[in-house]
Amino acid sequence: MKYKSTRGQVAGIGFIDAVLMGLADDGGLLIPESIPQVDADTLTKWRELTYPELALEVLSLFIGDEIPRDELAELIQASYTTFRDPEVTPVKRLSPERAVLELFHGPTFAFKDVALQFLGQLYAYISQKTGSVIHILGATSGDTGASAIEGVRGKEGIRICILHPAGKVSRVQELQMTTVSDANVQNLAVEGTFDDCQRIIKELFADVSFKKEYHLRAINSINIARLLAQTVYYFYAALKLAKDGESRLPNFSVPTGNFGDIFAGYLARRMGLPIGRLILATNENNILERFVHEGIYEPGEFRSTYSPSMDIQVASNFERYLYYQNGEDAAKTAAQMAELSKSGRIVVASDVREAVQADFAAYGVKNAECLEAIRVCHADTGYLLDPHTACGVAAGGRIAASGELTVTLATAHPAKFDESIQLVNIRQTFPAPIAALFEKPQHATRVEGSADAVKDELLRFF
Repeated sequence: MKYKSTRGQVAGIGFIDAVLMGLADDGGLLIPESIPQVDADTLTKWRELTYPELALEVLSLFIGDEIPRDELAELIQASYTTFRDPEVTPVKRLSPERAVLELFHGPTFAFKDVALQFLGQLYAYISQKTGSVIHILGATSGDTGASAIEGVRGKEGIRICILHPAGKVSRVQELQMTTVSDANVQNLAVEGTFDDCQRIIKELFADVSFKKEYHLRAINSINIARLLAQTVYYFYAALKLAKDGESRLPNFSVPTGNFGDIFAGYLARRMGLPIGRLILATNENNILERFVHEGIYEPGEFRSTYSPSMDIQVASNFERYLYYQNGEDAAKTAAQMAELSKSGRIVVASDVREAVQADFAAYGVKNAECLEAIRVCHADTGYLLDPHTACGVAAGGRIAASGELTVTLATAHPAKFDESIQLVNIRQTFPAPIAALFEKPQHATRVEGSADAVKDELLRFF
C-alpha cells in the first residue's frame, strides 16, 4: 500500500513514511492510493475474531509487508493490553433501538486511546528500528493530549509537546496532561481556542525545513495511522451485533468536531462494511452540520459548550472527505483549500451537496438538549452519558427512524466531564485513577497564541 496527498504533490510513499510525514509536505493530508475492499465471506470470518485479532487483519490491509506480520501483531497486542475491558470496545444495549459503543476503556478514559496507544507503540517501534529521535507535536481540545502523552511517556527516543487552549478543557482533561512528570513530556497552555492551537500546529508542520531539522511528527488526526486504527471499532461493533443475531444494519451516531472519528466510519463503509446511516453529531459549533445541510463550509463564531472537546470551528480532517467528494481530483481540492484560506469559506454545487447528504445525516445539539439527554438516559436506563456521547444520543434520537438500530460512539467516561454532569444534579464516583489526579502537582507553561512563541518553547525543550 502506498500513500498520496489530497493536494497531488506527494505520492508513492510507504506506510511508515506516511506516519512520519504526518501532514503532507505540500500542505495536504495523506490518504491511501486505493481503498482496500473486504468481501462478505471475509466479514463473516472476522465475526469470530477478538479485537486485537481484528485490528491485525484490518491494519494489515493498509500496511502490507512494511511491518512483518508477527511484529505488527506484537505492536497491536501491546496497544490493547492497557484497556480495562477484555473486549476493548464493548457494545452496550440501552434499548432495542439504542446502543452505545464504549470507547473509553483505555488508560485515559477517552476514545483517543484506541488509536493513540497504537500510534505510540508504532512510533517507539520506528524509533528503535531506525535509531532516530522522534519529536511529537500535537494540539488537543481535551482528550488527544492525555492519550498521546500516555502512549509515549517515558519511551526512549521520543519527546512529545502538546498544546491545549488555556482554561478551555475540563479540569480532569487538564490534570491528565499536566500531572505527567516524565522528562520527555512538555505541555503548553495556549492563550486562545483549540482552533488557534490547531492553526499553530499546521503552520509549524508547513515549515518543511523546521519540520525536517527537528524531526517533527504528528499525533493529531491529520496522521493517517490514527484514522486507520479508528476504522477497526466500526468493524468490531457491526460484526459483533451481526454475530449476536442483529439483522438490522446499524446506524452510527458520532460526536465529532474535527471530522476524524466519523471519517473513519466513512472509510470503513467504503471498504465494504455494511452499515446504515452515519449521523454527524455536533454541538453549537456546528460548521459541519451546516455543510451537510447547505453545502457551505465556513467557520463561524466560537462558542463554549458543555461538550468542550467538540468546540471546534475548523475540522482538520474535512479535506480528506472533500477530496473523495471531488472524485479524487487533487487539483480541485487544492484550489478549494486555497479559496478557504483566502475567503474563509467553501461552497459546493448542489449535486455535491446531495452526495454529501447521501453519506451523512447531521444535527447540531444545543446545550440544553445535551443536558436533557444525560438526564433522561440516566433516569430511564441508569446509564450515565458524558456530554459528548449525550450529543450523539440526542442527534441519533432526532434523525433515526422508528425501528432503526442506532449505535452512538461513547467517546469518554463521564468522570472526565463532571462539571457538566453536576448541572443535572447527578453525583458520580470517580474511578480511582481519575480521583488520584487532584493530589498531583502540575507541569505546564503558558504561551501566547502564535507559532513563533510555541517555536521558542520547542527549541528550549528539544
